[in-house]
Amino acid sequence: MCNRLRRTVSGRWYLRLFVWDLSRNIGLYYAYKATKAVEFYRPIMYLYFLSLGLNFTAIALLEGVYNVTTVLGEVPTGYVGDRIGRRNSLLVGTVIITVTLVGIGFAETLLELSVLYACWSMGYNFRSGSDDAWLYDTLTDELSTDQFAHIRGRGQSVALLVGVVGSVAGGYLGNIDLSYPFLVASGVAGTGIPILLSLEEPTSYEESDADELGLREAVGVISETLSHPRLRSFVVYYFVLFSAVSYLVFMYVQPILETVLPQVGIPQGEVEPLLGWFYAAVSLLSAGLSYHTGTIRDRIGLRRWFLVIPFVVGIGLVALWMMPVLAIPAFLFARGISETTRSLASQYVNDRIDTLGRATVLSSLAMVSSVTVIPFQLGSGVISDVTSPLTALAVAGGVLIIGSFIVLAWESPVKSVTGRRTEAE
Repeated sequence: MCNRLRRTVSGRWYLRLFVWDLSRNIGLYYAYKATKAVEFYRPIMYLYFLSLGLNFTAIALLEGVYNVTTVLGEVPTGYVGDRIGRRNSLLVGTVIITVTLVGIGFAETLLELSVLYACWSMGYNFRSGSDDAWLYDTLTDELSTDQFAHIRGRGQSVALLVGVVGSVAGGYLGNIDLSYPFLVASGVAGTGIPILLSLEEPTSYEESDADELGLREAVGVISETLSHPRLRSFVVYYFVLFSAVSYLVFMYVQPILETVLPQVGIPQGEVEPLLGWFYAAVSLLSAGLSYHTGTIRDRIGLRRWFLVIPFVVGIGLVALWMMPVLAIPAFLFARGISETTRSLASQYVNDRIDTLGRATVLSSLAMVSSVTVIPFQLGSGVISDVTSPLTALAVAGGVLIIGSFIVLAWESPVKSVTGRRTEAE
């Protein structure tokens, strides 16, 4: 009787300790997400580059440098992430990003920005896939991987709510000096370093032999994933088409709104602060949707979401060419749903890959996006300089609609309504 009671009490304390550790790690994960700081500079980022004398083609070249670096670095950094651990990979990336943001704030030439963009890309390469891999493996320890989209969405919601303040502050800081938001963002990003040092590696990772993953095995894992019957069309549908067009929307929000807002009566001197409020509205919408990512997954379903969203975004972008005043609601929608869509895509992919090489696979998918976005960027830059950014986005919207139809004619990109792995897979 005493032994049974002792075992019961010991089991309860172990369970409480386990739950406390999980809650602590998830809490730190939320805190880390809050330090992303990207919303400080997003409202003025491309206006800053234009103020340095760059045209749209030069900006597209900068983005090309970023994505070429991503292509060359994603798989190696994902491989390193599997070797050194998710947390350490995130830590390296955060240090690089923190230092790079300071450099961008003081840059003056295209050459300087090109070097900094390559460093910036490497920083995000180390982060890419590692936070999702860390979270999924942490939830695997608790046998709660179905909660991935829910918790990732909550984490993104925290980041976006912080971004609401960051967007407004960035808009007003940019009205004083367009370099200030980058410097402030660097300080906020740097606070993520001590948070990451407090994170623990998941038991699933430590027991997976991922730190012994060889290059040959890593290539095999990537090849198997990209040819997986449940993933191949989804990779084209989301990581190629939708991601590339979403990136172009991100590039052209500022220059297009800078043109459209004065047409609806906004004085030129108030554009930057208003852009901050616009990005704050985007963050609020994104935060609300991200908070309910799990609900969207359960009630709407991955299949319905991914079959509808690309066409709505594509039609909205084509409509801008005829009615530029639609830019505000179209951009609000396209930017607002992007993080939720990314979380749902990550859930779908994570459900179909194993812990061994998880960061490598997720990085390889980011690499696929980076490869395919380069011609989109360069083509849109030339079209923008010859005609206008509105025309470039309209063309991109048309490509998204036609490309999505072609993928659907090939095979359904999401074959499971819930996104869970089935025995047949």
